[in-house]
Amino acid sequence: MSILAIIAAFGGGVLGAYVGAVPAFIMTGVLALVGNLITAAGVSGDIAVGVMAFSSFVGPQVAFAGGVAAAAYARKVGKLKDGADLVTPLYSLGAPDVLVVGGVFGAIGYVISQLIGMTPLGGGMFGTDLPGITVVILGIAARLIFGETGLTGKYTGSGPRKYLTNVPQEAMMGLGIGIVVSGTAAMIVEAASAENSVINLDAALGAFPVVCFGFAAMTLVFTVAGTGVPGTHHIFLPAALGAVTGYKAFGLYGCLLGIVFGVAGSILGNFFGNTFNSYNDSHIDPPAFTIFLLTIVNSILAAVLI
Repeated sequence: MSILAIIAAFGGGVLGAYVGAVPAFIMTGVLALVGNLITAAGVSGDIAVGVMAFSSFVGPQVAFAGGVAAAAYARKVGKLKDGADLVTPLYSLGAPDVLVVGGVFGAIGYVISQLIGMTPLGGGMFGTDLPGITVVILGIAARLIFGETGLTGKYTGSGPRKYLTNVPQEAMMGLGIGIVVSGTAAMIVEAASAENSVINLDAALGAFPVVCFGFAAMTLVFTVAGTGVPGTHHIFLPAALGAVTGYKAFGLYGCLLGIVFGVAGSILGNFFGNTFNSYNDSHIDPPAFTIFLLTIVNSILAAVLI
């Protein structure tokens, strides 16, 4: 664990606060998409991906988590109306203490992700998505430290609280994304198997899940613009991981396993959103919850089947 990386992560957390958590995450998506497309083409994209997209620069465990915590703190001290507002650039508040909170949580996020990486969750049979699990941990910490609504929010509706909503639509969205991701994975395999193909299949499939993640993260541009487009990285990434695992275990048609992960990702994201991110005064990220859990499931399946 590098002290320089921890210091840089403080700056990354400040970045996530001053531009806003979601805009910072969109930058993560841009770098992840570009870096992994380069990797899939057979050229190293390590700087864009390993150093910038998922580390101290705009790694979700740093910049996004820092922005989330800064927004929660800003609400607590009366400088922001909604602590779950992840779009407003917190620089606009004119409050350096808000940016400091973002920096502190960014540095802590880097350390936590590195420490978790040293456990069985860091790889192997129970390997998970380290940025995802860290975002969840820090979101919970920010809620408990700065919030007033408790871990699952304070329900203010009438009748029983619903933990799943719009299930047919969520299932249909997950199905559609799962199909296009699985089909694309299969087309990559077929293209690499063609005569005279110059595609390195291992490199292409290795980069494919994060390309899908980056694409989904970039679509949040439309969300920020107020168009109502939902976040979908918790569907795209697990679907791609499942498709790759399915291919390695069962061959070409095994890519269809991605459809199962796509539907599961969509419904789980809806459940976590209704459970932890409604009737609340800060943000606990449903996609991060979904991604880190489904990544563990994928790791177990890969260890058993491959």
